Amino acid sequence: MSKRLPDLPSSPFPTVMAEKFRPSESSGEVGKLSPMMAQYAGIKAQHRDALLFYRMGDFYELFFEDAEIAAHALGIVLTKRGKQEGQDIPMCGVPIERAEDYLHRLIGQGHRVAICEQIEDPAEAKKRGGKSVVRREVVRLVTPGTLTEEPLLDPASANSFAAIASAETPLEFGVALVDISTGAFRVESVTADGLEAALARLDPAELVLSEDLMRDPAVARLTREPPFALTPLAEGLTKGTSAERRLKTFFGLSVLDGLGQLSGAEIGAAATAILYVERTQMAARPSLGLPMRQAQGMRMEIDAATRASLELAKTLAGQREGTLLAAIDQTITAPGSRLLAERLAAPLTDPEAICQRLDAIEFFAGADHLRMQIRTALKAVPDVCRALSRLSLDRGGPRDLGLLCEGLAAAAAVAEGLGQAGPLPQAIAEAQAAVTKLDQAIEAKLRDALAPSLPLNRRDGGFIREQYDVGLDAARALRDESRSIIAALQARYGELTGIKPLKVKHNHFLGFFIEVPQAPGERLLKPPHDGFFIHRQTMAGAMRFSTRELAEIEAKIASAAGDALAREEAIFAELAGLVLTYQAEIRGMAQALAAIDVAAGLAELARRLNWSRPQVDRSLAFVIEEGRHPVVEAALRREGQAFAGNACDLSGKPGKGGRIAVVTGPNMAGKSTFLRQNALIAILAQMGAFVPAKRASIGIIDKLYSRVGAADDLARGRSTFMVEMIETAAILNQAGERSLVILDEIGRGTATFDGLAIAWAVIEHLHEKNRSRALFATHFHELTRLSEKLGRLDNLTVRVTDWNGEVVFLHEIVPGAADRSYGIQVAKLAGLPPPVLARARELLREFEAADRRTRLDQSLAELPLFSVPALVEAAVAPKDLLGDALDAIHPDELTPRAALEALYKLKALRTQLR
Repeated sequence: MSKRLPDLPSSPFPTVMAEKFRPSESSGEVGKLSPMMAQYAGIKAQHRDALLFYRMGDFYELFFEDAEIAAHALGIVLTKRGKQEGQDIPMCGVPIERAEDYLHRLIGQGHRVAICEQIEDPAEAKKRGGKSVVRREVVRLVTPGTLTEEPLLDPASANSFAAIASAETPLEFGVALVDISTGAFRVESVTADGLEAALARLDPAELVLSEDLMRDPAVARLTREPPFALTPLAEGLTKGTSAERRLKTFFGLSVLDGLGQLSGAEIGAAATAILYVERTQMAARPSLGLPMRQAQGMRMEIDAATRASLELAKTLAGQREGTLLAAIDQTITAPGSRLLAERLAAPLTDPEAICQRLDAIEFFAGADHLRMQIRTALKAVPDVCRALSRLSLDRGGPRDLGLLCEGLAAAAAVAEGLGQAGPLPQAIAEAQAAVTKLDQAIEAKLRDALAPSLPLNRRDGGFIREQYDVGLDAARALRDESRSIIAALQARYGELTGIKPLKVKHNHFLGFFIEVPQAPGERLLKPPHDGFFIHRQTMAGAMRFSTRELAEIEAKIASAAGDALAREEAIFAELAGLVLTYQAEIRGMAQALAAIDVAAGLAELARRLNWSRPQVDRSLAFVIEEGRHPVVEAALRREGQAFAGNACDLSGKPGKGGRIAVVTGPNMAGKSTFLRQNALIAILAQMGAFVPAKRASIGIIDKLYSRVGAADDLARGRSTFMVEMIETAAILNQAGERSLVILDEIGRGTATFDGLAIAWAVIEHLHEKNRSRALFATHFHELTRLSEKLGRLDNLTVRVTDWNGEVVFLHEIVPGAADRSYGIQVAKLAGLPPPVLARARELLREFEAADRRTRLDQSLAELPLFSVPALVEAAVAPKDLLGDALDAIHPDELTPRAALEALYKLKALRTQLR
C-alpha cells in the first residue's frame, strides 16, 4: 500500500529538525551556514515535500532529515558534514552512476525526490571568486506516476498518474490518465458511484487531485487506504476558464473543439494533469498526445471488488503470476503486453468493435506460417514510445535513437510480411497502414549516423559513426593523440613513484587526476615527491593528486575532447529534432505494432490451447459448452493433468431477464472454479479474444459483479460478513438486465437461519428486480426449492461419488441439487486428526437424528388421527416409526377424505425417514 505523498507546493516541514533548518533572513539563520549549505537551504525550502538529491560532483547528497530518511530507506551509511548551532549536520549520498537504482527504491516506498543539478561549469564559479558556489537548480520532481527512465519502469506495465476533478454538479467527475513514459493521455467522465471502479480499471501509480476535492464524500472514502500514491494540489488552480486556458497553452490550441465534446469535469481533470506535468517536469515538456476522450458505456463495468475476486491482473497477494493476464499473455513486445493488459481491464460493449478484434485473431490463427513470420519480426521491436518520451524530455541518450532506428526497421519487416498475405481483416489492414505511414528515410538517416555500439549517455561520446561528419573526425583525431600522451604519462609516473596501481583518471568534477591506494599515497605527501605531486582529495582507501604538467596537458585535451563532444551533441540534437518532428506518426506506428502483436499472440494462444471464437451479439444469450478455467487449466497442464469442461446456460430474453443457476455441492468439488470460469470467459469474449470453450455465445454484458471468496476489512472496522453484505448490497442496487452476477456462499457468515433468509431474499430480488443472468453457489440446500416458484431459476450440482468410503470429486456440473455437503470427508482430506473426525461423525449422526425427530413431530402434530405422544416416545427407534404410525390408524373410523389425508401423511413420513 503506497503512502500518501505530502501536499504540493507549500506543506510544512514534517519534523522539528527540518523546521529548524529552514532559512530565515530575519533570524540570520542563513548567515550561520556555509555558502554551499545556504544554497542547499534555499533550494530545499522550495521543495519541502520531497527528498532533495543535491548534486555534488559525482554524487547526489542529502542533508538533515532528508539524509536520515534516505539512509534508513536505502540501508546506506548516515554520516555528517559540518555543523549548525554546534550540532553535526546529518548527511548521506549516492553515486550518480547508481542513482536510478536508489531512485527506484525510494519511489517504491512512496517518496518523492527532487533532482537538483549543477547548471554551470565549476570553472565558471571559480572565476567569480570569493565564496561563490556552483549554480544549481531542481530540474525535475520524480514521483511514482511520472517515471520515464527505463530501469525504473516495468516493461509489461503502464506507469501513469490519474487526475480527477468535479463538475458543478457533484454527480459527475472527470478523470484524466497520463503516462508520461509513452505520451498516452485519456480523459473520461464518471458518476460518483463509478469513480472507484474507474480508478480500479485504470490502476494509476499516483492520484492527483485538489485539496477541496478530498473533502468530497465520494472521494474521501477512496483516499483512506489508497492502493496508489496520493498527491493533493492547492485549490482553485484548474477550474473554469483557467482550466481551458491551461490546455490551450500547453497544446498550442486556439479552441478545444478538436478534442471532442469534453465536459467541464473532463476539462478540469485534463488541466489538473497538465498542471502536475508542469510541476514535476519543470522546464522540460513531455511528448504527450492530445487528450483522447473515452465515451461512457463503451466498456464492461467491473468494480474493484470483482477485479480483486477474479484476479484479472493481480492476485490477492499482489502478484502477476497466477492471474488471467499472465495466463493469456503471449505477446512479444513490451508495448503489446501493455496493450493486452489495457484491453483486459476494459472489455468492450460494442459487438462490431469486438468482432473486428476477433477477425484479426482468426486471421492469424488460420495462417501458421505468417503468424510465425510476424512474431519473429516483432522480436526486434523495441519500446519506441518510451524512447521517444525520453528524447522529448531531453533525458534521452544515443541508445534511444538506436531503439527508434531498430523500431523503424522492424516495422518495415512487419509491414512487408503483411503485404504478402493477401486480403487483410480491417483491424490488421488499418495497423499495416499506420506502420507504413512513416518515411523510411528517417531510419536510413539514423542508421548512417549512429555507431554500431552506443553508450548510454551523450556525455560519454563515441556514438556517431566515423566518416559521418568531417569536423567530428578531425576533432577526434586531435583528442585521441592527446589521450596517448596521458597513457604515457601514467606509465612514467608509475615508474617515478614505484607505485604500480597508479592510475590517471578523469571525472567532470576534478578533471584529470592521479589516483593511488591510500597506503602508498602517503609517500607522495613526503619528500621528495611532495614538491611534485599536489594533493587534491583523500577517499576511503584511495588518494588523489595532480601535477602542473598534468594540468597543462588537461587543458589541451579538454579543448580537443570538448570540441569532439560538442560536435557529437550537436549532431545528436539534430537527429533528435528530426525524430520529434514525426512523433505523432512514430507513436501511431508503435500502437499499430502493439495491436498486431496482441492479435498474433492471442491467435498463438488459441491454436496452442484449442480455444474457440465466441459469438458476441446484443441478445441476452449466455451459452457455454465445455467451458474451462484458463488459469486452473494452465496449472493442471503443468502437472500433466486435464481440465474437465462444463456447460453453462443462463440465456434470457430482453424484457424478461436472464436465468439464474443455483449451484450446490461439497467444498473442493469445483463450484467456485465453475463460477469464476464463466465470468472470465465473458471477459475474454468481450475484450475480443478467443475463449477456453468448445462453443460460446454471449449477449453483451454491461456490468460484471463477482462476490467469490471471503475477506475482511478490519482497518475500517468491517467483519467478513459486513464486507460480504456491503458488496452484495452494491450488486443488488446496481445490477440490471444486461449484467452478469456471480455470488458464492451468500449468508454463510452469520447464523444459519439469518443466512438462509438473506440468501433466499437475494435470489428472489435478482430474479424479480435485477433480472440479471446469475450464478449463485450455496450450501443452503433449501434454496433449491426456489426452482418450483421462480420460473427462470435452475438447479445445478457438482457430481460426487463415494469409493470405499472416500469422497471422489468428479468436477462435473450437472442439473440437479446436492443431497449433502460432504464436509467431514473434505475435513479428512485437509488432515484433521482421526479422533476429531470420528467425534464429528458421531455428532453428525446425533444432529441428523434430532433434526428428523423435530421434523417428524411437526408432521405428526398435523395428524389428529395419530397418537402423537406414543409416536414421539417411539422416535428413539426410527425404523419402527412407520409401523407405529400404521398401528395408530383405525380404518373403520375414517371418512374417505380422512383416509386420503392419512395416506398422504404416511407417504410424507416415509420420505422423512429415508
